[in-house]
Amino acid sequence: MGKQANQTFPDANGRFGDFGGRYVAETLMPPILELEKAYEDAKADPSFQAELDYYLTHYVGRPSPLYYAQRLTEHTAKQHGSSAKIYFKRDELNHTGAHKINNCMGQLLLAKRMGKKRIIAETGAGQHGVATATVAARLGMECIVYMGATDIVRQKPNVFRMRLLGAEVRAVHSGTATLKDAMNDALRDWVTNVGDTFYCIGTVAGPHPYPAMVRDFQAIIGVEAKAQIMEREGRLPDAVVACIGGGSNAMGLFHDFVDDTSVRLIGVEAAGRGVDSGLHAASLTGGRPGILHGNRTYLLQDAHGQITDAHSISAGLDYPGIGPEHAYLHDIGRAEYVSATDDEALEHFQLCARLEGILPALEPSHAIPRTLDLAKELGQGGLIIMNMCGRGDKDVFTIADALGEHISEGTEG
Repeated sequence: MGKQANQTFPDANGRFGDFGGRYVAETLMPPILELEKAYEDAKADPSFQAELDYYLTHYVGRPSPLYYAQRLTEHTAKQHGSSAKIYFKRDELNHTGAHKINNCMGQLLLAKRMGKKRIIAETGAGQHGVATATVAARLGMECIVYMGATDIVRQKPNVFRMRLLGAEVRAVHSGTATLKDAMNDALRDWVTNVGDTFYCIGTVAGPHPYPAMVRDFQAIIGVEAKAQIMEREGRLPDAVVACIGGGSNAMGLFHDFVDDTSVRLIGVEAAGRGVDSGLHAASLTGGRPGILHGNRTYLLQDAHGQITDAHSISAGLDYPGIGPEHAYLHDIGRAEYVSATDDEALEHFQLCARLEGILPALEPSHAIPRTLDLAKELGQGGLIIMNMCGRGDKDVFTIADALGEHISEGTEG
């Protein structure tokens, strides 16, 4: 099972073992220290948690259901003779269609508490951008979202949603014009506008306190899932499974189970066209430690330490690194990290749609094949929770293109 993780992490320096920390320009240290103090004060203030709980219940729509995926379970049993029971934690049913709003609600309420009225964010799949724009609209804040030009093309519905919500979407053309590059430009903006600007990071990465703060705001996923599975099944699951880009949905599910060493924690990275092809986003499977975006973690890099381009059909997983707490859990053996290819994600998107009537986002579509493998491995009597962290409305045009579907008037298929 591996060594038990230290739940007091990160330490005072923002480190998870050898990972995390703060590697930023001197000009960013004052706003980061201001943010850290504001967050510590908010955590100790019952009125802040009460306000957050109000919005999570009445605006976001929590708790999200824990759903028994009976037909996927039966499909696996039919193919392999037996299957563990598969449950989905249905965070795609949140307002805006993903887990992202859990964190955005927390961070923007913190920004309001700090008197910051200009919000910036980065986004890949657009779900974090939509969630940030949504909460900014509700709280009456200016919102600017940095998004790679490549992702703007493949996530047009989310771009329009952000604009409808009053946000400015700034296209980023540098590098591969994807999530890494959007984060670079957002950090540059923050350096330039530290006085009135709050940077709402969308994943468990970046300089301390972001990895821990985003994890804490997402931890409600695992807290709910644990209570729900105990009510439904009377015991803990054998494993919890989630897709991983930066890793916020996975860390949100994992966190409340870290001390439960009987529960396997399994993260699924994007293998793209295959880890051996070089066209992938599996930084734990195919990377090594380095420094990016203010923290030390596992990164895709060349022999000279230069960051190499990530690839995934999923814009939300198309990132050349991973959150530092995941790097720590990997190195101590507490969590397992596997991968799934573009083709596997497309195949299991369709399988889930046809068997369960649920269109998963391309991100959690990567977790489904490994969940089914695990269901086969555990067999009858086993119990799995998979985080269905986003819905697939945003991806239907990307998927149609990938499958060669051309829909026109008077035709089917």
